[in-house]
Amino acid sequence: MEIGILGGGIAGLSVALALSKRGYSPRVYERRAGPSTMGAGVTLWPNAGFVLEELGLLQDIAAVGGRPVAMHRQDAAGNSLGGIDIALLDQIMGHPTHTILRRDLQAVLLDHAAQAGIPVEFGHRAVAIDLDASGKAVARFENGVSIRPDLLIGADGRMDSVARGFVAGDNTPVYQGFVNWVGVAQAESALVDDIAIQDYWGSGDRFGCVAVRPDLVYWAAAQARPLPGAAPAADMRKEIEDLFAGWPEPVTRIIQATPVHAIRLIAVHDLEPLHTWSRANVLLVGDAAHAPLPTSGQGACQALEDAWHLARCLAGTDGRLDAALLRFAEIRGPKTAKLAEQGRVFARGLFATDPETCRIRNERAKASDPLRDVHALAAGWAQGLPMTGCTDGTPVGSVGSGSLYRL
Repeated sequence: MEIGILGGGIAGLSVALALSKRGYSPRVYERRAGPSTMGAGVTLWPNAGFVLEELGLLQDIAAVGGRPVAMHRQDAAGNSLGGIDIALLDQIMGHPTHTILRRDLQAVLLDHAAQAGIPVEFGHRAVAIDLDASGKAVARFENGVSIRPDLLIGADGRMDSVARGFVAGDNTPVYQGFVNWVGVAQAESALVDDIAIQDYWGSGDRFGCVAVRPDLVYWAAAQARPLPGAAPAADMRKEIEDLFAGWPEPVTRIIQATPVHAIRLIAVHDLEPLHTWSRANVLLVGDAAHAPLPTSGQGACQALEDAWHLARCLAGTDGRLDAALLRFAEIRGPKTAKLAEQGRVFARGLFATDPETCRIRNERAKASDPLRDVHALAAGWAQGLPMTGCTDGTPVGSVGSGSLYRL
């Protein structure tokens, strides 16, 4: 079976690797001229750790990533709002959590793709997908190339997905009312005391920082605001410094340790859940299919899960493509839709500006049971995966999103 994948990000490359391990020969087409260096970092929670181990990537991820032991929540004045024992979560789920710079994750995926002999064609921006006379999809690229694979996988992201336009029509990204500034801070000495996730909640704003090493931290600052225009990088850093002046350290220290060119502004969008993930021989995966808010903490993790499930669905249907694509959507749709909705619900609470709403939110966070939160996360994130130790009877629908903010 000839398989073409639009998009060489986390979803596209992990799908290619999973299919290669099942004996398929995928080819990846990436719009950018070379490997992406955009973005800050990602937290690969234990469900992602399971997939990474299945794909043979976990050792290389561990070599360049960090192992967080906890997530600590505080308000803007430095008062504790509880947290999560990540070491316990890892123990329950049987796989590790890793923090990693996005560029390092991308490098690991590309290296393994090269080792597996998977062609990655850069400079191929898809501009259209049409059906030929036989009903087979033809993808056309800006450079004049066109392809007609037996299976065309759209892993071309949330914002400008040609594949999603073909499959779902006018399902366009929805701005959710807040922006993220993301960056990577590195210093000669320690910026933080331990390898952990620090999350600070304000009124309509928040700051989260994630250590890969004590001297290497990626971060996301956020604020509720109307859809913004472009801003010069130097102006952005000054704006962030002013916005978070007086917040607990290491917030200011981390912002000041971040080069101006390493800061990026993102107007945060997500997608309404799709009713169908495929049309003809075109299938959506990753953010093209389900783009949750950062408040879900699961964007990259769910892209990796897509890869694992799709390879199994194709191998388990004896080459019957229609059956495989239908089965894949049946498995993945409910979980990804639930995570997307939880991300939205939590964002509404997190970016509330009413003082009383913020007070109630913080009190609920402080009163949450950390052990129950860990078990709820384990149950929800392990859904659909053969992970041991995660079935404690906690309903999947109660995945502690009301008391957690995850990066």
